[in-house]
Amino acid sequence: QVQLAESGGGSVETGGSLTLSCVGSGYPFSEYCMGWFRQAPGKEREGVARISSGGATAYAESAKGRFIISRDNRKKTMRLQMSRLTPEDSAVYYCAAVSRYYCYSFASHEFNYWGQGTQVTVSS
Repeated sequence: QVQLAESGGGSVETGGSLTLSCVGSGYPFSEYCMGWFRQAPGKEREGVARISSGGATAYAESAKGRFIISRDNRKKTMRLQMSRLTPEDSAVYYCAAVSRYYCYSFASHEFNYWGQGTQVTVSS
């Protein structure tokens, strides 16, 4: 049974930093494309960053230069280091996985598995 468990969310002030973690289990973690998505109230879920099994990364425009996605296949863990946070980054952040080596897009429907989400709140 595939499980994705996020942690690390919380409340910070504008300009602050947070690191989110996602631990995967029940599947060959190293063989899956992984991604971070977020959803703010009243908005659609959007892709933030993704990382292929070999480590190739891609970022949404809003995340470029501020967020860093990484993975440790031995520990079956993916992280999202977020810095220079603004209130616009406030959302529930989700970890997701898709059963292929390479990540091609941020389309939510392409990801098979999802975590429960972790709340990030940035105050002004």
